[in-house]
Amino acid sequence: MRKILFLSFLAIFNIALSQEKVYLQTVAFYNVENLFHPDRDTLIRDEEYTPEGRKKWTDTIYTQKINNIASVIAEVGKKETLKSPVLVGVAEIENVKVLEALIHSDYLRKGQYEIVHFDSKDFRGIDVALLYQKNFFTLMHQKKYALRIVSRENGRYYPSRDILVVGGYLEGEPIFVLVNHWPSRRGGQKRSTPNRVKAAYLHKKITDSILRKYPEAKIISMGDYNDGPKNESLGVITKDPFFNPYLFMKEKGLGSLAYRDNWFLFDQIILSKPFKEQKGYFFYKSKIFNPNYLRTPSGKYKNYPYRTQVLGDALSGYSDHFPVYVILAKKVKE
Repeated sequence: MRKILFLSFLAIFNIALSQEKVYLQTVAFYNVENLFHPDRDTLIRDEEYTPEGRKKWTDTIYTQKINNIASVIAEVGKKETLKSPVLVGVAEIENVKVLEALIHSDYLRKGQYEIVHFDSKDFRGIDVALLYQKNFFTLMHQKKYALRIVSRENGRYYPSRDILVVGGYLEGEPIFVLVNHWPSRRGGQKRSTPNRVKAAYLHKKITDSILRKYPEAKIISMGDYNDGPKNESLGVITKDPFFNPYLFMKEKGLGSLAYRDNWFLFDQIILSKPFKEQKGYFFYKSKIFNPNYLRTPSGKYKNYPYRTQVLGDALSGYSDHFPVYVILAKKVKE
C-alpha cells in the first residue's frame, strides 16, 4: 500500500509539473572513496595514501582523482537542471585541503562553492562535508555531533565519523541538512548493526530537536548509511515525518555500490514530509547517477563503480560508490 501511495504521489507531481513552469535544483551526495592528500598527517593513519605508502599515492594520482571527482559532481543532475548541484554532501574526504582543491577545480569553479567541514576523530581521518553554492544558499548554522561506537574485538569505544548538521536558507527558504557516513559493516552485518543503530538514534535525537523548535522544518538527510532502505537502522530515521524516496529502488535491482556480485543501496537522501507539499521547494524525483563512464569497463568487476585503485593497482576511475541525488522543484510565478 505504501508503494502504491508513493507512486501515486509521483504521478500527481508529474501531471502538475507538466502544466506549470517550475525551477529545479539538484541536491546530491557522493562517497568519493578515500580522497586523501599525499602529504603525511601524523595525527591520523593516512600513511598508505602517501608516495611512500602501500597505495603509492602520488601527486599525479591525487590530481587525477580531484579532477575526476569534480567532473562527476559537476554533471550530477545537470541533465534535469542544466547546472551543477546547489548542495553536495561528500564522504571519505581527508581534510579541508582536498575540498578546496575540488571547489577550485576547472569543473566546479563557476559554481562558486563554499565549504562546511569539521575534522572528526575517526582514526583514519576521513570526514563528511557539505559543499554549497553561495549564490543560492545562505549559511546560518553549522555543527558536528560526535559518534562513539564499541569495538567487538576489545569492547572499547572509539570515535566514528561525526554527523554534520547545516542550517541555512535556500533562496530564502529555511532548510536543514544532515550529512552522514555511518559505521561500516566490518566484522559482518549482524555484528556491526548495533553501531549503525546507535548512529540512527543520534540522528533521531538531532532531528527531534530541530522539529521541536521548527515543527514544519524542511530537513534533508543524506549519506552513506552502510545499510539499505529496509534495514533496522534506516527504519529508525524514516518514520513519520520523514520519507525515503530510495525505498523501492532496491526492488528494481538498483544500487550505489557492488560487492561479491550483489548491489547495495547504502547511499540515500531522505526528506521530511513538508517536501511533499508544493510550497517553496518540493520533492520531484530521486536518482542514482550511474552513467557508463562511472562503471568499470571490463574484467572481473565489469559494471561495478569504477574505482581509483584496486588491490594497489592504479586505475583511471572515480569511486567505489555512485552518487545519488534528488531534484527539488519550485513553481515559477508568472
